[in-house]
Amino acid sequence: MKKIAVLGLGKVGTLASELLHESDFEVTGFDATVGGREMPFDTRPLDASDPSALAAELAGFDAVLSCLPYSFNIGVAEQAHALGLHYFDLTEDVPTTKAIVELAKTSKGLMAPQCGLAPGFVGIVGASLIEEFDECRSCRMRVGALPQNPSGLMGYSFNWSPEGVVNEYLNDCEVLEDGEAKWVSPMEWVEKIFIGGIELEAFTTSGGLGTMCETYKGRVPNIDYKTMRYPGHVKLMNFFFHELLMRERRKEAGEILVNAKPPVNDDIVYIHVAAEGSIDGRLERREFVRGLKPIEIGGKARTAIAWTTASSVAAVIELVRDGALPAKGMLKQEDIPLAAFLKTRNGARYAA
Repeated sequence: MKKIAVLGLGKVGTLASELLHESDFEVTGFDATVGGREMPFDTRPLDASDPSALAAELAGFDAVLSCLPYSFNIGVAEQAHALGLHYFDLTEDVPTTKAIVELAKTSKGLMAPQCGLAPGFVGIVGASLIEEFDECRSCRMRVGALPQNPSGLMGYSFNWSPEGVVNEYLNDCEVLEDGEAKWVSPMEWVEKIFIGGIELEAFTTSGGLGTMCETYKGRVPNIDYKTMRYPGHVKLMNFFFHELLMRERRKEAGEILVNAKPPVNDDIVYIHVAAEGSIDGRLERREFVRGLKPIEIGGKARTAIAWTTASSVAAVIELVRDGALPAKGMLKQEDIPLAAFLKTRNGARYAA
């Protein structure tokens, strides 16, 4: 795997392209508009909604990474499948992932959705903690991408795709509870968490577990994923989406929220993964807790959400290229060894 097409040159797509370029891949970036921006890799214009144009451009590549909104990904995955390419994406959308799982059953290349932060890195960490136990009774995964200096009642800034945020706030959430796979409502099961003395609230959101419920059913009775925000956020979001009925107007809801709370440069990504179980007959708890801030890469300041997401997918692609992961079929994030991930050029940023 040498030649890789990256679709979508927003902050994450551009940074992922740069990281792959620096990791000795031949990168070509595609976007609806590419004029006026100097990149260290080749760029081309592309309407990703046009299947024939997509097929023509992807021919000749070894792999494709979609950094597009999730609604494009099934179409991209189908073209990758038809061409025998490796496929990677960052999606949190459950129906999209299920469609890609089906494609993986007959794929000539590797199908690897959900390679971002959550789902993605958080599942790699969760699986690593589970393996430390003789018997694991629970694994709780929480992630929050937040402004360092919040203002207003919402305490939030939209540094991530508004389509993705609205999607995870409104779609049902898969969990394992007392050994049973269940679907529960989003923005529920609210709990209090402290990281470094900062109070946060966590609540159910869709997609963060990826394929973990299927993988660990019968082995780990309780698994769930929650998003972390500053206190009071979930109450306001429930009012906005349900009492004001904005759940029926998703596109407009995203536009309103981004207009009210635009992105910031000084963000922070909180990660809190905790597992409990028995080791040599003793009940133990293992945790992985981080507060990750912006860093400089390639002489430019990168937001925490951009570098954590881009580094995660770039590290997975490194592992596939180097033969440390399968080159065919479906790749689940929980099948990626954390130690190997952290030793890659891009995964090492999480260990710093």
